[in-house]
Amino acid sequence: MDIPYTVQPRPDTGVYNAKVGMWLFLASEVMLFGGLFSAYILLRVSAPPDTWPQGWLSVPLGTLNTLILALSAITTLMAWAACKARMFDRYKVYQGVTLLLALVFLSIKAYEYRDKLTHYTVTLKDGRIADGHLVSRDDTTVVLDGQFVESRAHLMNPKRHPAKHEEIRISMDEVKRLQNYGPAYNTFTALYFTMSGLHALHILGGMLVFAYLWGPGSRMWKTDPARFTNRVEIAGLFWHFVDLVWIFLFPVLYLT
Repeated sequence: MDIPYTVQPRPDTGVYNAKVGMWLFLASEVMLFGGLFSAYILLRVSAPPDTWPQGWLSVPLGTLNTLILALSAITTLMAWAACKARMFDRYKVYQGVTLLLALVFLSIKAYEYRDKLTHYTVTLKDGRIADGHLVSRDDTTVVLDGQFVESRAHLMNPKRHPAKHEEIRISMDEVKRLQNYGPAYNTFTALYFTMSGLHALHILGGMLVFAYLWGPGSRMWKTDPARFTNRVEIAGLFWHFVDLVWIFLFPVLYLT
């Protein structure tokens, strides 16, 4: 038995089944990310002065990732257009480029996450605060490439309080608290890892779908090219939504 409206549009909606389902799914995604953006904005505007980090993220890397996703949106569209034009070889090229761009995006995010997870703030028992990237750590000593700061407020805006980094050796006996810039560090890092991490999972999910359509799923092209083209279009709709989310994430997280 054939499933109706897998290629032809439904008379009640004007689009085929899969597109109806995707639009409904994207509506739920808008509510999901909308809640996270609302939480970020409310927490950001209500934060007391000198308690919200600024300049903690690399704007050049964020800009590069924005350009990469913008380019992947174009290659995704070209992959679908190639299917519509019955140019399967070009589809394979454009979809392959999309996968490579997505992999580069995730690699840059992994580098940014590693940078944060190896960045530590050490509070000493005498009240001093050391901050920097972890060089080494054992049961007796922690070594940072960083600086001593007067207060945590100085950490909120590194550009406002520049300092020369140097190697700092601290005995573990002097350490009161040792904490990296992970999700538990403060409200900003919690939101940063949650929002960008959820977005990265969407990127990974899109990659898995694209990889299937590019690989074993492409066999449908020989038996039902119209339905395969619709699958490419549906995956592309999801990818364009993911691109759009990043367009909002970049200024909110990197530029505010």
